Formats: sequence, structure tokens, C-alpha cells
Amino acid sequence: MKILVTGAAGFIGMTTSLRLLERGDEVVGLDNLNDYYDVRLKQDRLARLQAHDRFRFVKLDVADRPGMEALFAAEGFDRVIHLAAQAGVRYSLQNPHAYVDSNLVGFMNVLEGCRHARVQHLVYASSSSVYGGNTRMPFSVHDRVDHPVSMYAATKKANELMAHTYSHLFGVPTTGLRFFTVYGPWGRPDMALFLFTKAILEGRPIDVFNHGRMQRDFTYVDDIAEGVVRVTDRIATPASDYDALNPDPATSQAPYRVFNIGNHHPVPLMDFIACIEQALGREAIKNFLPLQDGDVPATYADVQALNDWTGFTPATPIQTGIGRFVDWYRAYYKA
Repeated sequence: MKILVTGAAGFIGMTTSLRLLERGDEVVGLDNLNDYYDVRLKQDRLARLQAHDRFRFVKLDVADRPGMEALFAAEGFDRVIHLAAQAGVRYSLQNPHAYVDSNLVGFMNVLEGCRHARVQHLVYASSSSVYGGNTRMPFSVHDRVDHPVSMYAATKKANELMAHTYSHLFGVPTTGLRFFTVYGPWGRPDMALFLFTKAILEGRPIDVFNHGRMQRDFTYVDDIAEGVVRVTDRIATPASDYDALNPDPATSQAPYRVFNIGNHHPVPLMDFIACIEQALGREAIKNFLPLQDGDVPATYADVQALNDWTGFTPATPIQTGIGRFVDWYRAYYKA
């Protein structure tokens, strides 16, 4: 197939694109290479993709409406995997307009492109952040998600609503994937594993929020990529058992689906830090702080719907994933 992957120079984008290329798909990778974090890391990820003759890079911002219209009109994509977004919960408190431009305007341009080019299936990144104020664990796609606690989460919830509208009005098959705390080699420098590893190796304190009383459903990036590819292969369809009097938020009378992708095993933050310390052979200096605005104390994915749909469940142990990240970090940064 010919597949557009937006955010291809990103962490999940690169890993997913490699998975597609390895199985023989043609991948057009789109990215704007912005400076939200180290551009060199993005360029080095991109270089790994450009080693494949079935990969082609397009430097473009998804918020560029004329550019996106021209791209979709010219290429004839079979499927689209939309991973480009302004990421980060905490950054959304300082720069909310970036989330509107990328996550709302950009997503609209992707939806319009899929509609007019008659793309077979749009798969897009949502986030576990949409669960916001929910406290019932594990988080289920069958639960309502009406109380986001950050602008980032609000834009991801909006993406799901926008996708449903296009599935309903225009028959565009869409599937949203709620990612749970993705980690692994080539990861983002603003995420906890990267920040902790760098600080520990440099002998600096790490910030431990909510005084360590946090749990996260850490999900290894290769498991995320496998889930994305499997979902892409199974086009969203209307739910035959959909009940309009008792609507299921994860399905619809339209060709629309939403799934969690998580390791379905929440890990206490202090255990996560202990794994990093063990992999590095060094103890962290810990700076305990209150819970930050926009954060939630715990995440935990119910992935039964994903397993029922694709036969796949993420399962990489946290010790294995952290070990692989530390090996990559030491090699990449010569640390």
C-alpha cells in the first residue's frame, strides 16, 4: 500500500514507518521538523527512514492548508496514519495556541484530504490524556471522556469528535488510538525516561511529581507501532450492535472506532525510577514535588477492545524496555 505517515520524524512516527517499510509498503513521511525539541534527533530519525528506497520525505506543516490539499490531490494515498501533533501536557499550559494550530487546524486538513482523496482508512493518534478527571480504573474506551484537565487532552478529545463527524457525514473510515505513556529508544527529550536518564548520568536531581505517588501504564514503542499497523490493516466499520438509546463512545453507526493501546499494567513511578537506576548502575537524587497542573495521578489501559479487534495486546516488560532505551541513549549520546 501507499501510506502517508504524518509526524514521520517523530518518535512513534519513525518506529511505525520502519515497521511499514520492513513489510513492503510505500511510505510518504510528512514532518515540519519544528524546534519543540532537538531538531538533530528528528533529522537522525529521518535518516534511518531515508535509507529505504520505498520512503519519501515531504517537509510540510499539517496546518498548511494549501500544501496539504496539494499533497492529497497529487499522491493518491491508500491509507493515512496521522501522528503529527503538538505533544506534551505541561507545554500546553504555556503555549495553548500551538495545540490549536497543529492539533485542530492540522487535523481538519488531514480529514479534508482523506475525504476528497477517498482514502480507505484514517488512523490517528489520540491519547490517554482524554480520560482526564476519570477515576475508574482501568480506563475503558466504553467510558465517557467529558472532563479533560489540559488543553492537550481537550484537543485530542476534539480530534475524536471531528473524526466521528467525518465518518458520519462522508463515510470516511476513522480509527482513533489512545496511546498510554509511550517510551523506548529514540524517545522524546521532554518525556520522563529521557529526562531522568540524562539527569542521573549527569549527577543532577530528578523532579518526582506528586511526591512519587504516581502510576503510569508505560507502553513500549514497538508495541505501539505493532498496534498502529494492525489497526491500519483493519478498516473501521459501523458497529452492527450499536444502540442509539445506549450509545457506546468507542463505536458508532458510522465507520468509526476508538481503541486504547497500553501495556495494561500500571507501574508505580518509584518502581519506574528504580528500573532506570538499575539499568544505569546509579542512584537518582530525587526532588519530590506536588502534582502539576494538567497531570493525573494514574493511568491504566483496558485493551480488551484492541485485542478483540486485532488479536494483539502490548506485553513488553518495563525492565526490557528501559534497558533498551538506556543502551540506545548511551550509544547515541556517547554517555
